[in-house]
Amino acid sequence: MKSHVTAALCLALLGVTAAKADTATGSQAFSMSRVQQATGQYGQQIGSNVRSMNPLGFAGNGNIGYKNTGSGNIGAFNSGTGNVGAFNGNDNTSSTSGNGNIGALNGNGNTGQYNGNGNIGAGNGNFNGGSFNGNGNVGAFNGNGNGLGNHR
Repeated sequence: MKSHVTAALCLALLGVTAAKADTATGSQAFSMSRVQQATGQYGQQIGSNVRSMNPLGFAGNGNIGYKNTGSGNIGAFNSGTGNVGAFNGNDNTSSTSGNGNIGALNGNGNTGQYNGNGNIGAGNGNFNGGSFNGNGNVGAFNGNGNGLGNHR
């Protein structure tokens, strides 16, 4: 009989100690007011970052995406007209260059006219010096670095 009473008292003592430890730990580590405060701060930071990113691409007309300029571009960091993807139609000296590209890194850095247009893929129609260079390519790394003359 004594062993049953001793065992019951030990279990009760352990239960009370555990409950007290859980309560103390919970109030210190999982304070809901602290969690809510941190969440509110992160929410404000995220909202501020999204607003500064200009996520709808308001520079220019009819652009959709992130940091697009020009007209009718969809994606990110596109310039010129009618580009879809990322980093298309940037740093051209003529408005007739770097238009209508689909993909990434197409129609950039051209100094002549009608360069780097209508490419589909990646890395096409870039850094051409003359006119009518680097147009209408499909694939990757086509029509780049042409000097003078008419090239595809």
